[in-house]
Amino acid sequence: MPDIYGILSTASRSLLTQQKAIDVTGQNIANVNTPGYSRQRVVMQPNTPITFEPGQMGTGVKAAEIERIYDRYIGGQINRESMNLGQWEAAEGALQRIELVFDETSGVGLNQSLNEFWSAWQDLVSNPSGYSERTVLASKSQTLARTINNMSSNLQQIREDNDTNITGAVGEINAIASQIADLNHKISQVEVAGQNSNDYRDQRDLLLKDLSTLIDVTTFENDAGQITVLVGDGKPLVQSPYAWELGTQTNASGLQDVVWRDRDGSPTNITPAIDGGQLKGWIDVRDGYAADYLNELDMLAEAIVTEVNTLHQSGFGLSIDPVSGLPVTGQEFFAASGVTAASMSVHSDILTDVNRIAAATTATTVPGDNRNAVAIAALQSKGTMTGGKATFDDFYGGLVGRVGNDVRHASANHDYEEAMVTQLENYRESVAGVSLDEEMINLVKYQHAYEAAARVINTVDEMLDTVLNMV
Repeated sequence: MPDIYGILSTASRSLLTQQKAIDVTGQNIANVNTPGYSRQRVVMQPNTPITFEPGQMGTGVKAAEIERIYDRYIGGQINRESMNLGQWEAAEGALQRIELVFDETSGVGLNQSLNEFWSAWQDLVSNPSGYSERTVLASKSQTLARTINNMSSNLQQIREDNDTNITGAVGEINAIASQIADLNHKISQVEVAGQNSNDYRDQRDLLLKDLSTLIDVTTFENDAGQITVLVGDGKPLVQSPYAWELGTQTNASGLQDVVWRDRDGSPTNITPAIDGGQLKGWIDVRDGYAADYLNELDMLAEAIVTEVNTLHQSGFGLSIDPVSGLPVTGQEFFAASGVTAASMSVHSDILTDVNRIAAATTATTVPGDNRNAVAIAALQSKGTMTGGKATFDDFYGGLVGRVGNDVRHASANHDYEEAMVTQLENYRESVAGVSLDEEMINLVKYQHAYEAAARVINTVDEMLDTVLNMV
């Protein structure tokens, strides 16, 4: 039956349990500003009672476990939205750089260069034999070509920068995967002994969120508390006790594909299967948006060169062909070999001798004939693009408009996902975060319980003294 020493044992267990609760409260307070920390609490349960007449008697309290306050469902939602946020954050940043390439507000964009090019042809129409008009036309044509060259170069540089970002992200992913595998091992070692690995789980969850920001992942946890992380088409990135590695390899375009490496090092291209995270955003811009804009810029450059050259080669300039003794004809205005936005240039013969510019329609009407110059100037308002449905200006205006719409779309998605993650993080904090007010209340509560248990021990000590003094 219970005796005086039983009361002492009950009080001492209570003292130690309240001390553990104070320790855990102190841990919560210490980590109030630690990212990803989930508050903890001591789960107290009545100790095993003993049976005697007239009935069972309690034997105090015990600390059953130190519990981590965490909502797994909210954690999964945060990771999923972090994938989307990472994707649109990367896409928005790259598209905003592209938008600057097509910026027309400074007055030095392609639209301005096109207008000056056509205006120079109009000036030549007014004075077809004028040397200054021809010189200005050659200069404005060079400006147009260089503007298109620079735009192409800038777009290609953005693609290459995204390529570099992709390579860097792959290295980060591998480092995080290795850390998750290490935490898997530590967690299983702790929990196989029947204890909760609270701090290690917090660290692992924070790494999973960081990983989700970089690439879309699928995760599941086994009975030992270890998680498996899958990427791409179900390729394992972490599967205890191993961490696989991602890598990159150069594709036909000279850019980097993301590959998953098997244990023997053999690569599998998973680039098409990446569906979230910053990698997705950078890949979309590199292989989608920027590549499409470059293609349309190439189409514009090729069309300008083709249309201008076709008319120019049929006309006659002021210079005399030394062989025929007639005004020169058949001269290309732009260099026509392998035309792209990156290679567009004014033909070197024109730059050497502006009198080779063909303003006349026939040899006999040189130098006063301006009809060929009129025809070339009229290309500005002619339907030459998209099957004759759009002018050069219309086509370029449509391209600029599409860039602007793509940027707005990315920005809207980024803002939405950012708001979602913020809302979910706030909800997580309301469930798992540390409230200093609540912890201070708990601290006072456990302190009073500790003092009460100590007072019971003092009372038992006095009872023992009384018994001993009776002997």
